[in-house]
Amino acid sequence: MTPTLPDWMARLGLQHPLIQAPMAGTSTPQLAAAVSEAGALGSVGIGAYSVDQAQQHIAQTQALTQRPVNVNLFCHQQAAADAEREAAWIRYLAPEFARFGAQPPSQLRSIYATAVGNAPLQSMLLAQKPAVVSFHFGLPEPAFIAALRAAGITTLACATTLDEACQIEQAGVDVLVAQGMEAGGHRGAFVPEQDRLMGTFALTRVLAAHCRLPVVAAGGIMDGSGIAAALELGACAVQMGTAFILCPESAASPAYRTELQSERAHHTAITAAISGRPARGMANRLHLLGADYAGDLPGYPMVYDAGKALHQAASAQGHSDYAAHWAGQGAPLARALPAATLVQTLAQELAQARQA
Repeated sequence: MTPTLPDWMARLGLQHPLIQAPMAGTSTPQLAAAVSEAGALGSVGIGAYSVDQAQQHIAQTQALTQRPVNVNLFCHQQAAADAEREAAWIRYLAPEFARFGAQPPSQLRSIYATAVGNAPLQSMLLAQKPAVVSFHFGLPEPAFIAALRAAGITTLACATTLDEACQIEQAGVDVLVAQGMEAGGHRGAFVPEQDRLMGTFALTRVLAAHCRLPVVAAGGIMDGSGIAAALELGACAVQMGTAFILCPESAASPAYRTELQSERAHHTAITAAISGRPARGMANRLHLLGADYAGDLPGYPMVYDAGKALHQAASAQGHSDYAAHWAGQGAPLARALPAATLVQTLAQELAQARQA
């Protein structure tokens, strides 16, 4: 894709300055392996899994490819329980459940564990020894970052501001992922309430100008021209998620794929009403419910517990309007191609863009 790869990618034996985003719940071992086999860096997100499930997911991926793969961790701070706030959200959603003859959950659970201080998860990762480990929503404790690096594992962390990037540098992480507000799904803001909603190219340029670490641009990049623009602004590589959702190897449902190839792809919006953290997806019923809600939402991931239950009740009757169909602002440019073909196509487009 480009004559000179950054040192950290060259050490991994990669051929293209391209990372397939982890996309927990949508990325699969098959997708990650196909991308890695094509010379880019495939990724799997394990933030939604138990330790045993995560180990199986990583092992399955490693069985499909001997090439480097990135394993992504959620490093969120656990939200404090707030029974009154959680009960109010359940009451608000009760009429939606009633539409499908279902009962809302009696209480909300924190369904996703953080990697911060999670000794069983950390031990498993050090034993599995993936080539790359990346952090989302924050950073784990310094001792774990040091252990990963001592094991020869390359580390990446997501930044949405210069302040977060400085924290990442000080923590000893190897690579910055500059994630702009165009990105689909949950951006990696350490404190969502302080998110400045910087765009991908502005953020990439700021971090490239002020940080010593290599910068990977993420958010809204869908084709070779977008990759070329990011590289011109100082990125060493790009990370792309929405571009890979329509690949047959992804776990996207038929409804998800249909929406991404429809008019709805032109209408993405950010809401916290699906999970408890702001995330961008194709606008649906939960976006509207969140906009009309007068109270304070419970924390992440408790809101997700209610949203998933509502989606399950609705989807059992053929309705997908409560689903978390994450997508970035470049969604209308998504292409239904096998992952390896998409990587090759992006490589060709980048080469053409750089020659223009």
